[in-house]
Amino acid sequence: MTRREAIPLLSSLLLTRSPAVEVNRERLPGVLRLKARSRNESSQPVRRELTWPVASTAIIICDMWDDHYCKSSARRLAMMVPRMNEVVKAARRAGVMIIHAPSGTMDVYKDMPFRRRMMEAKPAAPPEPIGEWRYLDRAKEAPLPIDDETEPCDDAVVGERVRRYSRQHEGIEIAGHDGVSDSGREIFNYCEQEGIRNIALMGVHANMCVLGRPFGIRQMTRIGRQVVVVRDLTDAMYDPRQKPYVSHARGTELVVEHIERYWCPSVVGDDLMLRRPQAS
Repeated sequence: MTRREAIPLLSSLLLTRSPAVEVNRERLPGVLRLKARSRNESSQPVRRELTWPVASTAIIICDMWDDHYCKSSARRLAMMVPRMNEVVKAARRAGVMIIHAPSGTMDVYKDMPFRRRMMEAKPAAPPEPIGEWRYLDRAKEAPLPIDDETEPCDDAVVGERVRRYSRQHEGIEIAGHDGVSDSGREIFNYCEQEGIRNIALMGVHANMCVLGRPFGIRQMTRIGRQVVVVRDLTDAMYDPRQKPYVSHARGTELVVEHIERYWCPSVVGDDLMLRRPQAS
């Protein structure tokens, strides 16, 4: 049974108020009404509502690893995890596809159905090649508003830049009909197979992997997906000792504003939970 064939059955099960259980890709009737924020050429915010059917929407969780060489970044990520898991669980129950993308850790998941689901998706031809990384596109966007070329870690003393992660943070549940992949081609194949046209990206880091990964904002917009970044569930890799010498929180905001102007709108996590956000 495909996910689409399962919609009527799953909907009837929910309406009978059966005990709460995780089922394969609950595809319930409904839409997400996203309060999207973008920016015009003067960088002024522009707000509009996007209506995304849950049946054609996926969340991609980018690089929410269990550790990081930059300990300040790891602490901020850990603080984000409970809220992210809450949003993801609600979105999953509503019928949104969840794709976990902790890059470089696929061996951990190789024998799990979540991983095989993505690997076994029917191959499809993308409208343009999907590379390993999408760098700053000077034909489309201005330079980033923060310095992330100089060491961007904001630890008091920056240690050696060595890999310290092994998997996705265990506080983010992988369940039901979720998928696991760090491959742009696999994710594209799966989205084509399942009719997923809308992508909400959350995770880290907004100025690096969220923009540049082969499943990130630059790539997804270039292959025709409708994309939003979840601005309250992301973080930047930025050191306030570097330009433009603002707080880390403001540095993250500047990156989000850059994305809103040049690439895609932003939303907040509440938008993905089939309820209205309390504030923009």
